Amino acid sequence: MSTDQAPGPDPAQLLAYIERFASTLSDSGIPRMPARVFAALLTADDGRLTSQQLAGMLDISPAAVSGAIRYLSQVGLVTREREPGSRRDRYRVLDEVWQEAILQRDAILVRWETSLAEGVAVVGAESPAGRRLAESVVMFQFLRGELPGLLKRWYEQRAELRAAATRDDAVGRALAAHPEPHPEAEAEAHPEAEH
Repeated sequence: MSTDQAPGPDPAQLLAYIERFASTLSDSGIPRMPARVFAALLTADDGRLTSQQLAGMLDISPAAVSGAIRYLSQVGLVTREREPGSRRDRYRVLDEVWQEAILQRDAILVRWETSLAEGVAVVGAESPAGRRLAESVVMFQFLRGELPGLLKRWYEQRAELRAAATRDDAVGRALAAHPEPHPEAEAEAHPEAEH
């Protein structure tokens, strides 16, 4: 085993986590099977798995994988790719999947905002329903106005995280190549240093 790579997670613990995370996603409105497939892809080191790998890992049929991938592709959470010279598709979760999901939500917010504004015109701006709908319009306008700034701050923070991780990885590799001796081993190697 290479010293550069940490051992992978325990398969039983990984599967238990995938099921818990899939349950959380299902509670948020994502159908159960796509949630399981998405969680499995998200936890794969390179974010890529074949249909056969997904079916084996999750103990589901290839048809279930296909249906889940179709759903996840339609909502923009997963892409399909093929390695050159291969006939086998691999499914991939994008590294920036959450940012993409939020940006897609922005388009949905525009549609909701437009529809709510139409509702204000229908029920009348001065009615209780019209005021409630108008407040919703303003809230969605606020969210959409704040989104670019939030994403900008996230990209800045992510750059800092990645720089720190790269620095930490370099330090970790250097330490692994030249491990510091344990203090007790150092004392045993040099007993004259003791008083």
